[in-house]
Amino acid sequence: MQAVILAGGFGKRLAPLTSETPKPLLPVGGKPILVRQIEWLKSFGIGDIILAVGYLRHKVFEALGDGRRYGVRIFYSVEEEPLGTGGAIRNASLFINSDVFVVVNGDVLTNLPVDVLAESLGEADGAIALVPLRSPYGIVEFDEKGYVVRFREKPLLDGFFINAGVYVLRRRVLEELPERGNIEETLFPKLAKERRLRAVVFKDVFWRSVDSLKDLEEVDRYYANEH
Repeated sequence: MQAVILAGGFGKRLAPLTSETPKPLLPVGGKPILVRQIEWLKSFGIGDIILAVGYLRHKVFEALGDGRRYGVRIFYSVEEEPLGTGGAIRNASLFINSDVFVVVNGDVLTNLPVDVLAESLGEADGAIALVPLRSPYGIVEFDEKGYVVRFREKPLLDGFFINAGVYVLRRRVLEELPERGNIEETLFPKLAKERRLRAVVFKDVFWRSVDSLKDLEEVDRYYANEH
């Protein structure tokens, strides 16, 4: 099985850190995000990794090379201009030769079991990993008399799940992808309507998306303190 990492974005919300460093190369716990993703994928036996790169791509080339130092093979799919997540995957299709492949957003850090996601595909053409929605705010709980009984800092919200930015797709859907556009707005709604997309929930896993400086600081502390 191969993997495609979507690593071509500008990372504008993390400026000025991303003025000279692409977001996927920002360090967390002493290692670039991309290196942590590669190590995670490799732990599930994925040795061929395609990096969809655009912004400051020469920095990625210099940092990762052909992947040999990490025990994998890295191929580069270059976007001369932003194509969106769907367009980026289609642009990388030249390098995709396995019947089933993994797609990961370049700002996602997780330990969710990719093999379980792949096994859950069944007869479908796509499987999307879902994780519980975490409240962006602390929660205050109070009793029936109006007395505060507990403070909960950013709890997981029961019954609500979000796209984890990790997918497994069959190679045959590549021709259904747009040349430009996001997979979440093009292919996924089509597959869902045709009952070709599976949802796979992962509750007891580590998962973070690095979208802001605060996210970066939290993930950095997690890896520095626990790993």
